[in-house]
Amino acid sequence: MLDIRFVRENADTVKAAMVNRNADVDIDAVLAFDRRRRATISEVDELKAERNTISKSIGLMIKEGKDPEAIKAQMREMGEKIAAMDEELREVDAKLREALLYIPNLPAETTPVGQDETDNPVVRSWGEKVELDFEPKPHWDLGEALKLFDLERGAKIAGSGFPLFTGKGARLERALIQFMLDLHTEEHGYTELATPFMCNETAMTGTGQLPKFAEDMYSVPLDGLYPIPTAEVPITNMYGNEILGQELPILHTAYTPCFRREAGSAGKDTRGLQRVHQFDKVEMVKFTTPETSAEEHEKLTLDAERVLQKLGLHYRVIELCTGDLGFSAAKCYDIELWTSAQDKWLEVSSCSNFSDYQARRANIRYRNEDGKATFVHTINGSGVALPRLVIAIMENNQNADGSIDLPEVLWPYMGGLEKLT
Repeated sequence: MLDIRFVRENADTVKAAMVNRNADVDIDAVLAFDRRRRATISEVDELKAERNTISKSIGLMIKEGKDPEAIKAQMREMGEKIAAMDEELREVDAKLREALLYIPNLPAETTPVGQDETDNPVVRSWGEKVELDFEPKPHWDLGEALKLFDLERGAKIAGSGFPLFTGKGARLERALIQFMLDLHTEEHGYTELATPFMCNETAMTGTGQLPKFAEDMYSVPLDGLYPIPTAEVPITNMYGNEILGQELPILHTAYTPCFRREAGSAGKDTRGLQRVHQFDKVEMVKFTTPETSAEEHEKLTLDAERVLQKLGLHYRVIELCTGDLGFSAAKCYDIELWTSAQDKWLEVSSCSNFSDYQARRANIRYRNEDGKATFVHTINGSGVALPRLVIAIMENNQNADGSIDLPEVLWPYMGGLEKLT
């Protein structure tokens, strides 16, 4: 959430940022709520001050033997007016906060300006495209032949988009999760968490999923809970309404299943495991000072890349332009894997710096060198997401006989198994 004082004092800058983001936000309407709120506060304060002055005069009138009833009646009338204005102020406060919750974060100064994903520059790449000397099969054919997953039975249980992994496919999911958690905790310095898989409305609002993206999430209305779309939500909000006493940065990682309705995505890349409503993911989250957040963002992105390097997978890193930037992010890198059978790139990680946007919504602060409570900066990224990682391993490591070579780093996690046959 943006600071209303900043919006008020830098209205033209904020409006220009919204244009660059292709965001349909009425900043003038937000400023109108702000003006109304400040005018109401001023009027209420004046009335309360006047009431206090009159109240003091009642005791003096009694001492002088005068009848204070007229003054008391005036005070009662003022009290009723103040109560009504206090209620109006609460309504205006709520409307202003609601309006602010719909304003996306401001892009960082280093975020490239652009209209859409076609304007996203490639920052770097690693490895080479796999050249197979036979016609490669897509992962849905490979998975069916090797009995790695059963999408039909998964759909029978919960509907399309809820994959059912079986046998060695389920083992591969577990192996990848364990490998990534070990890498991030043992080599990258993250502390592992096991979080709730559901969060309340406050938590979802804190990281920016609510209120704008309610239709993209599943919900449990009777309990007021939401199955999480990413571990970013519980990890970030665990420090909500706190002033952190720990030395920053704080680094956390966690495995969770993720649930996303993705309203409006029907029919787009839905075959196989490419776009599903439930998937596994290992997440990385950092809490940093404003001064170090840019550096820590770069480090987190490298941590995600290291996963793919150890798996020997060809990938590229692209930087999202202003028109393609996520709602809460100020700067973001996407990491995409190449798949030989489909001859295209698949996103497996988004590494975002949110500046103080989420911290302001969730009220997460720390004490700076001067002892002042200041909003932290939050950073997160997938480290990395499945099952597109599984797709890349299957399609790029397949053999002509239909078997799949497993990356060497996974052999210990697969009980010594080197190949899926």
